[in-house]
Amino acid sequence: METKNIELITRMVMEAMDKNTTSSNGFLVPVGVSARHIHLTQSDLETLFGPGYQLTKKKDLMGGQFASNETVTIVGLKLRAIENVRILGPVRKATQVEISATDSIKLGVKAPVRESGDTKGSSPVAIVGPKGAIYLKEGCIVAMRHIHMSPADAKAAGVHNGDVVSVKADNERGTIFNHVKIRVDDSFTLEMHIDTDEANASKIAQGSTVTIIK
Repeated sequence: METKNIELITRMVMEAMDKNTTSSNGFLVPVGVSARHIHLTQSDLETLFGPGYQLTKKKDLMGGQFASNETVTIVGLKLRAIENVRILGPVRKATQVEISATDSIKLGVKAPVRESGDTKGSSPVAIVGPKGAIYLKEGCIVAMRHIHMSPADAKAAGVHNGDVVSVKADNERGTIFNHVKIRVDDSFTLEMHIDTDEANASKIAQGSTVTIIK
């Protein structure tokens, strides 16, 4: 095959690949549906599971995180409970409970929509483990929808860490999500995170794709 033909075919393939991620309508992003979960400090983990306890890994997640085998029960102000809430590791500097708006109603708490880590003034909640229980005066939130990206993905999409964008789901529900936070880090792989309420309402499943719109 002549060199010119090889170059032409290569260029056509590269252009086709590029169209799969960046089109005239925006930048395509796969979706991850995030179920309710908990982040714990080592101290709180030991209160719930016993002195010296260490989380055991069930599944690796992005950014060095993992879903653990351990679960707990969360209890709201009206003693309404949700069992088998998974703990994500590794342990953190602050304990945080992330739930959906539907979970918030079930528990009888008023969990605000917040970015992960922003728990000041958020809802109180109790956490019960096999060896003990803890009560958080604040720390229960509904996680703000967001997109994880590597620096290369951010450059390709034309966005920066901390930007807030809109995202469109081109399916039978035709949903547009506003107020989607961009989070950029070398350890991240490209994925938008929404909770189970958002996924069910928009008929989006794990692995579906959405488009960042300008």
